Amino acid sequence: MALRAYITLLLFLCWTLPLIPLQYLLVRFNHPFQRLLPLIYHRSLAWLIRAQVRVEGRPHVGGPVLFVCNHISWLDIVVLSTVVPVSFVAKKEVDGWPFFGLLARLQRTVFVERNARQKTAQHRDEMFDRLQAGDSLILFPEGTSSDGLRILPFKSAFFALAEQPVRGQPLMVQPVSLGYARLNHMPVGRRWMQLFAWVGDEDLLPHLWRFLKAGPCEAVIEFHKPVSISDFKSRKEMAAFCHQVVIEGLSDINAGREPGPRSLPKSQLQPIEEPAVEDAAGDDAGTAVALR
Repeated sequence: MALRAYITLLLFLCWTLPLIPLQYLLVRFNHPFQRLLPLIYHRSLAWLIRAQVRVEGRPHVGGPVLFVCNHISWLDIVVLSTVVPVSFVAKKEVDGWPFFGLLARLQRTVFVERNARQKTAQHRDEMFDRLQAGDSLILFPEGTSSDGLRILPFKSAFFALAEQPVRGQPLMVQPVSLGYARLNHMPVGRRWMQLFAWVGDEDLLPHLWRFLKAGPCEAVIEFHKPVSISDFKSRKEMAAFCHQVVIEGLSDINAGREPGPRSLPKSQLQPIEEPAVEDAAGDDAGTAVALR
């Protein structure tokens, strides 16, 4: 186990170090390939660390998207980056991490100070500029990582991005559920979730080392139906809806179930007229409300 982990780390460095100057130049000169190289890199990295990624649903195409996803671990970055060319929204502290902070900058991460409310508008404007430039972003609206079994409340501040059009069109916000279903070809369950969940004040390197020694795993990503602000009365209602849908997806992933019906915004609930039925008193029955 330990020998394989050492070999994996060595191969990781051999693959990563030559790509750093290449991605730096792509970003420096704003070359379009700067979005594609991280996708290729992370697919190779997922293969190297034996993380198989299963995708349910489809990411929205046709313009910039704000993906909102639950957050479990550093591994989320690798897993999500194998599917869509995106940049992440991360806490400012990540920028100062040795080596991994550099990798985050090269993926053009947007760094925010989550506890500095006076800078919320500034960070929101930076994210809006990136969307206007054609970038899609992944936001972890919990504000921190969770234990992989539950999802913390979503902070609604950055959902204000959806209140203004991007490139003349309503911004599409797509909820995403991410979970870790199998380890060594067996269901993860509560017992082994600690090998994935990176919470509290635990240092990154010990957690990374334990994961590399653990064995192959399967991550599951479910892309839910995208929504826009027109589906809701406010950004807070949008945040609450996305939170509920992501919870439903994670619940199915953790239980090993196939994706089932998901909640829909109230604006997408349609009254369906049923045939009038007279009861014993001769009154008509009312209409029912069903999900479209």
